[in-house]
Parts: sequence; C-alpha cells; structure tokens
Amino acid sequence: MSELISINKRNFKRGESGIVELKVGRIPSDTEIDIEAHVFRSHEDGPTVLILAGVHGDEINGVEIVRNFLFHENFNALKKGSLIIIPLLNVFGFINFDRYVPDGKDVNRSFPGTFNGSLASRIARTLTKHILPHVDLVFDFHTGGDSRYNFPQIRFSRNDQDAEALARIFNPPFIIQSGMIARSLRKTTREMKIPTLVYEGGESVRLDGLSIHIGLKGLKNCLQHLGMFEYDKAGQKKENTRIIKKTSWVRANYSGIFIWIKSSGQKVEKGEKLGNIHDPYGQKSIDVISHRSGYIIGHNNASVVNQGDALFHIGYEYEE
Repeated sequence: MSELISINKRNFKRGESGIVELKVGRIPSDTEIDIEAHVFRSHEDGPTVLILAGVHGDEINGVEIVRNFLFHENFNALKKGSLIIIPLLNVFGFINFDRYVPDGKDVNRSFPGTFNGSLASRIARTLTKHILPHVDLVFDFHTGGDSRYNFPQIRFSRNDQDAEALARIFNPPFIIQSGMIARSLRKTTREMKIPTLVYEGGESVRLDGLSIHIGLKGLKNCLQHLGMFEYDKAGQKKENTRIIKKTSWVRANYSGIFIWIKSSGQKVEKGEKLGNIHDPYGQKSIDVISHRSGYIIGHNNASVVNQGDALFHIGYEYEE
C-alpha cells in the first residue's frame, strides 16, 4: 500500500478519509457533471479496493448496494488497506433513468476513454486516469439491462485465477466465466492486471431485495477475506454456488405477447417448456422450448417481444 494516494491534486495519507469530486463535463443547461469518489484509508498495509456502481445509469440495484454499504459501514473499523467507493459513475444516465449518456454512447464501451471525446469517453478516461492507477482490485456492481432480469451472479475473465478465487469467496448463486468485451472496463483492468469482479443482479429501474442482499453479503465476504473488516459470521448461511462455463440465449421464434412459465434461478432440461408467445388476436400460441439442460441465469420481463428477442439466458456445462 502506498504512503500517499493522490486523486485530482487531493492527497490522502494513511489513516485519512475524504470525498473527491472529479469533473467530467457539462450538459446544455450548463450544469456540471461530477463523479464523487469516497476515499477511506487505514494505517496498515493492505490492498486498495475500488467499489463501483452506476456505470449504466438505470441499473439501480448496483447503486443501492454501494449506497447501502457506504451509509451503514463503520469505516473507522477498516483494519488495513484502502477503499475508493464510487456509488454512481454515470450521473447523467441516473438522472434520466437511462443506460447511456446524451449522445447514446455506453460508458462501458468507451474505455480507456479520452478527455477530448464524448461524455461517455470522458467519464471512462476520468476513471482510468485518476482512479485505476491506485487500485489493486475492483468490484463493479451492475443490473440486468432493458427489461432483462439477471439472477444474482458474479462474472470474471477466463484464466484470471485471482478473480475466480475471490468470486468463490463472494459466494453468489452463479459464477460465470465470460470473455471480455472490447473497450469495456473489465478489458481495461485486465490489461492493467487488476482483478475485477462484475456483479449482476436484478432488472434496470427496479429494486430487487434478493439481488441487493446477496450483493452486500458477497462484498462483505470478500472484504473480510482480505482482512479489511471483521464481521460476525454466526448463523450466516453459505449459498450453493454453481460455476457456469458456457451460456446461450433462447430467442423468440415468433412475435407477440410473451408469458414465461420458468424464471431465473431455476434448473431446466433440454426440451422443457419455458413459456408461450401468443398473437394478440387469439389465433396462435407458440411454445418457448429450452434447447439445453442447465440453469436459467436471466430472463426477459418484456410483455411484448419481437422475433429474435433474447428471452431466457441458459447457463450450461457447470460445476456445483
């Protein structure tokens, strides 16, 4: 752990805490958009951990997990290391209940970013330049996009043994080995050799108690494992975690009104009926059939779907 963490000309020595505002741009009303980073440092050596949410502005469950942790945690009890906590990265998206920024760009497809680019690129560059160089580990909290619900899960990059070991400590219902998306935060942190866990839970613009509970518990599991906090573990039940090696989507082969029978978290067999798609005139009803045996790790809550829409995300080739 370094003696000094310097963020945007604000210096934090060991044992110091505070809030840094990082300016990323202005919207047409001349309102300034800032990123607020909370810094907590102990006196003892240890890792510097970034806890991040709100990369997509409408993914409220992730924001609530980090807000809840920030509000309730006693940071005077931080035993070693440092925490940098950003509860909301994409402020513009949050205000507008939107995944994106004004020009429709995705912050998580804009890394490592540039200060001369779009607002998404400026946000990404601010995080890459001012925060990531200080960080040894990242927890990035997300929620299912659009109308899709994700059952609580951790995603990590293949062959990242440090991230995989910590994902097991997090102990969510599902752990998923996944490839990296071009220009994503996880790809950038991988290039910087920073282990990163991406938590997915719930649906956008809708709070989900189960996802929030598992996300908070998993974060605390990891921080205790790292020796940063000490929590009372008496009576806490360990989840049955399944490590998913491959995933695929069951897509709509017909357009119409979608009614699901099976939902996320359930085990299904190949050929099993998952739901129905009905035409609005009462003339046709098409069964939605699972093409694999495995677990539903996410499903679409849209009432009306189009041909080709993703309906059920199936995890297969798993280890209990």
